[in-house]
Amino acid sequence: MFFEDLSVGMTASFGKTVSEADILMFAAVSGDTNPVHINAEVAAASMFKQRIAHGMLSAGLISAVLGTRLPGEGSIYLSQNLKFRAPVKIGDTVTATVEITALDPAKKRVTLNTTCTVAGKPVIEGEATVMVPSRG
Repeated sequence: MFFEDLSVGMTASFGKTVSEADILMFAAVSGDTNPVHINAEVAAASMFKQRIAHGMLSAGLISAVLGTRLPGEGSIYLSQNLKFRAPVKIGDTVTATVEITALDPAKKRVTLNTTCTVAGKPVIEGEATVMVPSRG
């Protein structure tokens, strides 16, 4: 999608059910081997009482929406702030949703509200800025 095709209020979403394999692969790729993600015994003794997914695994779903749906192909992720609201457990379905809140025609930049939810409850809230190609 080109900058000229966008308008405030547009939304898009992407959902994924988080598996044990997803957590293990993310730990391998990222190097984040915090036991709360990969060790059931350690996680059981934590405040979460069970293994949880990496927060950035769920946040990565926001990147999926931005790069493939809205604004989509050709967009460049410039910034993101995140507030982690609740843990994501193995078997949870995380839905990442973005909503355009502002457009900067001079810089071809888009500001979007970003949210990840599980069963309708927010697990991540934030705001992203992306640069989007123009037709001109």
